[in-house]
Amino acid sequence: MRRALPSLNALRAFEVAARHNNFKLAADELRVTPAAVSYQIGSLETYLGVELFRRDNRMMHLTDAGRLIASGIADGFDRIASTLDELDAYVHSSAGRGRDREVLTIDVAPAFASKWLLPRLHKFTAKVPDVDVRILAKRELTDFADDGVDVAIRFGHGRYSDLHVEKLFDEAVTPICSPRRMQRTENGLPTPPDLGSQILLHDDSYFFTHFRPDWDMWLKAANVEGIDTLAGPRFSLSELAVQASIEDCGIALGRLGLTCDDVASGKLVYPFDLIIFLDLGYYLVGPPKAFKTPKVGKLRAWLLDEAKITAARWRKSVRRQHVERKTRH
Repeated sequence: MRRALPSLNALRAFEVAARHNNFKLAADELRVTPAAVSYQIGSLETYLGVELFRRDNRMMHLTDAGRLIASGIADGFDRIASTLDELDAYVHSSAGRGRDREVLTIDVAPAFASKWLLPRLHKFTAKVPDVDVRILAKRELTDFADDGVDVAIRFGHGRYSDLHVEKLFDEAVTPICSPRRMQRTENGLPTPPDLGSQILLHDDSYFFTHFRPDWDMWLKAANVEGIDTLAGPRFSLSELAVQASIEDCGIALGRLGLTCDDVASGKLVYPFDLIIFLDLGYYLVGPPKAFKTPKVGKLRAWLLDEAKITAARWRKSVRRQHVERKTRH
């Protein structure tokens, strides 16, 4: 039976720190803080029961125990990297992917991947059957060279230096809630002040910009005061706030691009007329040379077509809902 291993993150932090003899340089390579490196190494020392580094005149030095394991751990990561390189070569070979097939790797933020891209992906695969799509969903900006990514779809201001950038569609926000919540409330939610009696859900995913659309902003635009905008559950991912609204946990301030499908299917409703248009949108970005490849060209054309449909759909969803509501009341 193999012995249990400590955290791979801790081992990786130790390998890089041992190579540099410096926590700051290790943090720069790993793209984390020096405190995070120190924590990972501390946890590894606790697991192993030995001290791996000692500080001497503000310099870090490996202890005897640290030197004993440093080369072996480095060799282990080198073997992992070599094995993954072999796998990558196989996947991209004709034997691994079939003759005349290509792999298209797209880096996408998780919210956009789950709420927009995946429900439509079958259309692209049907239209371009000779391309195998690989979705890499993460919040951090991608390193196109190191991550093997062809293109990325990002939510933001569209300012990405040294990359080719094309806007897909703009974004706006408005309150969202489940139909059940509307049905339980007398006459629906006729005016924004009624939000004072509701549970407000908060989307804290706007980590990349100083402008964060929140309930204070929307209520100010609606000329509503006196509502506690700090109370209520908070979510680090937009898709969680949307799902919480679907599950009737409360009312969230949702992005229309991510919620128009759920409104069209009846899972969500837009209870108010007021929509805040953002200086934010979804962009297709990547190295200029990537856009010269046929596979990215096909993806670009398909995305632009779908983006037009989405922009029209969410505008139609809002317009239709409020026409119906005015007729009903």
